[in-house]
Amino acid sequence: MTDALLPAAPQPLEKENDGYFRKGCNPLAQTGRSKLQNQRAALNQQILKAVRMRTGAENLLKVATNPKVREQVRLELSFVNSDLQMLKEELEGLNISVGVYQNTEEAFTIPLIPLGLKETKDVDFSVVLKDFILEHYSEDGYLYEDEIADLMDLRQACRTPSRDEAGVELLMTYFIQLGFVESRFFPPTRQMGLLFTWYDSLTGVPVSQQNLLLEKASVLFNTGALYTQIGTRCDRQTQAGLESAIDAFQRAAGVLNYLKETFTHTPSYDMSPAMLSVLVKMMLAQAQESVFEKISLPGIRNEFFMLVKVAQEAAKVGEVYQQLHAAMSQVPVKENIPYSWASLACVKGHHYAALAHYFTAILLIDHQVKPGTDLDHQEKCLSQLYDYMPEGLTPLATLKNDQQRRQLGKSHLRRAMTHHEESVREASLCKKLRSIEVLQKVLCAAQERSRLTYAQHQEDDDLLNLIDAPSVVAKTEQEVDIILPQFSKLTVTDFFQKLGPLSVFSANKRWTPPRSIHFTAEEGDLGFTLRGNAPVQVHFLDPYCSASVAGAREGDYIVSIQLVDCKWLTVSEVMKLLKSFGEDEIEMKVVSLLDSTSSMHNKSATYSVGMQKTYSMICLAIDDDDKTDKTKKISKKLSFLSWGTNKNRQKSASTLCLPSVGVARPQVKKKLPSPFSLLNSDSSLY
Repeated sequence: MTDALLPAAPQPLEKENDGYFRKGCNPLAQTGRSKLQNQRAALNQQILKAVRMRTGAENLLKVATNPKVREQVRLELSFVNSDLQMLKEELEGLNISVGVYQNTEEAFTIPLIPLGLKETKDVDFSVVLKDFILEHYSEDGYLYEDEIADLMDLRQACRTPSRDEAGVELLMTYFIQLGFVESRFFPPTRQMGLLFTWYDSLTGVPVSQQNLLLEKASVLFNTGALYTQIGTRCDRQTQAGLESAIDAFQRAAGVLNYLKETFTHTPSYDMSPAMLSVLVKMMLAQAQESVFEKISLPGIRNEFFMLVKVAQEAAKVGEVYQQLHAAMSQVPVKENIPYSWASLACVKGHHYAALAHYFTAILLIDHQVKPGTDLDHQEKCLSQLYDYMPEGLTPLATLKNDQQRRQLGKSHLRRAMTHHEESVREASLCKKLRSIEVLQKVLCAAQERSRLTYAQHQEDDDLLNLIDAPSVVAKTEQEVDIILPQFSKLTVTDFFQKLGPLSVFSANKRWTPPRSIHFTAEEGDLGFTLRGNAPVQVHFLDPYCSASVAGAREGDYIVSIQLVDCKWLTVSEVMKLLKSFGEDEIEMKVVSLLDSTSSMHNKSATYSVGMQKTYSMICLAIDDDDKTDKTKKISKKLSFLSWGTNKNRQKSASTLCLPSVGVARPQVKKKLPSPFSLLNSDSSLY
């Protein structure tokens, strides 16, 4: 496990004979995580086997009537349950990583909880993407081997990100790149045959889907997990380190919250809405804890107003950890959250509540009213320290009466010792927490400090003057909140931009194969005008010009002129290129968007995942008006459920036909949104 703690992300090297490291990637960190993942995967297989055996034994117990058989089944069932419990405890020991990724500097601080990265299996994009480029874009897929290799290299690098901002940028770059890939190669009407497998970070259970949304969600989860590891590794003995930790945990909460709201139907339990809600609470609680440490770092001066501030800050941390522990104790999160995480949340909830009462006791006992004391300000602070005063006491009267101040202060010390005892007890019940030496030292030191303070002020008649100390109001000067991921600040270039502008050349658009138009400009007149941004379209076409006679149509997109790629050229650039040929013959390649109102199986074809991959044949029956009209009539009546009975009556030149779902509607032209803005609309498919 220590292999995973290598601190530095290696700087990108110049490419040499043996390759290079991509910036933000740390392949050396793979060893520790791989060993851990292999152990978790092996344990999970044993757990699945034990669960199947238990299910079989329970079913046999239900149907068996022979007493001897039932007794034997009960005996076997007890052994299986015992074995299953031991396996789950062993897996929980691997899941807990409280001591991992902490800052290596010796510090007297309670450790924080990081999230482990999700592991994945290799994915080969090359065959599927090459086939789709040839089938859908009518281009040679081998011309895009470098782009496909870049995509696969980027995915491989994301499996071992460095634990710094460069690693976060690497993961976010791949996430945005997946948006481009989804728009270009993943049509909503078919599966591409690519299987993505990711392991649950908490249970080790592998989840496999052909949906690219699993890939995108897992990358987002790892981005949030990486932020948690960055936060736990910050130096919490410096002001800058604590500010970095606060920022990292807030960003982790923002990424996880974005994942929860965007991908609402995740197959992996660690990305379920219930679990993500708890993880967001945990990150914000750790950020609030870092705020308390930042305030306490310069030292806590024994001053009335400083102690009021620190007491309320400690109460705030205790409150958020108590809420976190309550959330972790709810079903179904309770069944899968590591027990040591829930125990640590409970320990911290009691520990910081104890600190709040301790500092309140000190400000009451040590600070008596003296000449020159700002009594009005103290009264105001004391009244804001409680929701209510104990019966018979008022803030002003308590401040003026030394006996009441001491009694109320000692009652806070008693509550502090009660919380300390509970935190130590909870820590002793968890095997993993007992092994964290620094945690035990911090808890015991705080408990001993409260005990000694109470012993100094203890009197014989304390039991006769018991006051029930009220709870301290939680308040903070720096309320932590989620920081949403800002994808727009990251500039990412589409690997496959050679295919053309994404607004036209995407997987959900269909067009004819490129047609070659041979024409000449008669007396400098092309016979048509151009419009639109890249790619430009033929506009105002003269039906008697040379280009029209050669097969050009109004609305055609110009993709090349004399072998010069024009997909990204503007109107002025294309016009300049056309006029440069004078009256010489020009070869212009154009494509036409297919009418979206026609049923898809009359225009193109695809293959099912279960079928052998074959290139589809593009139907070119555009000019056949009768056939088109007939197709439109059929598509209006055809539903998905009735397609199986009607498919034999429909003719198509493709290898496999897909039905048209619903009533045909006219095409509405609109600008394609950014790749990651499609998440909300597609998340229902997840």
